[in-house]
Amino acid sequence: MSATTAQKPIVHFVGSIPLPNAETVFRTLSAATGSHLKRLPDGETGIRKTWIRFLQQVLADNPGIEVASDVAPFKFTQWDGRVLREIPRLRVKPGARLDPATVNTGYADMAIESWQLFDRLQQEGVIPAGVKFQISLPTPIAPTYNNMVPADRPALIPMLTKHMLGEVAAIARALPHDRIALQWDVCQEVIAWEGYYEPGPVDFRRETIAELVEIGNGVPPAIELGFHLCYGSPADEHVIQPKDAGIMVEIVNAVSAGVQRPIEFFHLPVPKPRTDDTFFAPLDALKLRPETELYLGLVHRDDMAGNAARLTAARRHVQVDGVATECGMARGDPERFPGLLAAHVQTAELEV
Repeated sequence: MSATTAQKPIVHFVGSIPLPNAETVFRTLSAATGSHLKRLPDGETGIRKTWIRFLQQVLADNPGIEVASDVAPFKFTQWDGRVLREIPRLRVKPGARLDPATVNTGYADMAIESWQLFDRLQQEGVIPAGVKFQISLPTPIAPTYNNMVPADRPALIPMLTKHMLGEVAAIARALPHDRIALQWDVCQEVIAWEGYYEPGPVDFRRETIAELVEIGNGVPPAIELGFHLCYGSPADEHVIQPKDAGIMVEIVNAVSAGVQRPIEFFHLPVPKPRTDDTFFAPLDALKLRPETELYLGLVHRDDMAGNAARLTAARRHVQVDGVATECGMARGDPERFPGLLAAHVQTAELEV
């Protein structure tokens, strides 16, 4: 449990927002939730609206990778069995050596561009003083599990790790460490733990923890670090409905034990139907460091009674330092966004 003294929780935004551009995101979120903010993302607009879908083409265009035309596409399936889309599988070309220098995701450039806008708006007083710019990045595992044939995961993950840590280094060279935060988005790892993907040559649990520890340690210690755990939201709801928070607790505890630098926060999602103690009971075993805050993604649209019930149930097992949605909001209906945004503040102001 976090050692933070009991107080009304902050509002945390995972990343994507259903607004047209970063300036609109900064202005809208600051006006609606400014007094509850610690960090503010740029909304992941543009090519990041669908999170990592654009990385399929980035990988397919790599000189060392080809489409595995003889392998059936991966069926990205919702919890109810509905196929959301089929993703062509990729493989490493025979004899190819994967080179991190051939990867261009653009994450550092996009973060630096958004920072310049963030900095100007903060100087103008639009963004409250003291709020940090939050940069949300996918883990190297995320596009690997979605796109590659399982046998080639061990070849691709090291290349993407070097590339993503290179993006972090570029961000760190360009931006002031004390005014930014970096959040690693952990989705494919969580649903792999639930058996969503075919097994590969390396045990996914060992692969997950080793990767999260490496990329956690790869963030300079003066930059705030957080991890957002996720069950996916391509159709604005989980791809798997977890039986409880147990798998997430396992991952958080292992990462907390392995990362050698401070971890400022973890975000864990809470499905809408879960107001029961069965879901939250594993949080009793959560082993957070004194500096680490816990944010729960328990805010759902058009359900303030449920938001209050989920928060009350969670507080029977753990200190809740922040509230959020389960995942990013860009895949939701933009017309319902104002109400959902207001629900963040209403939930954060519920009495402890």
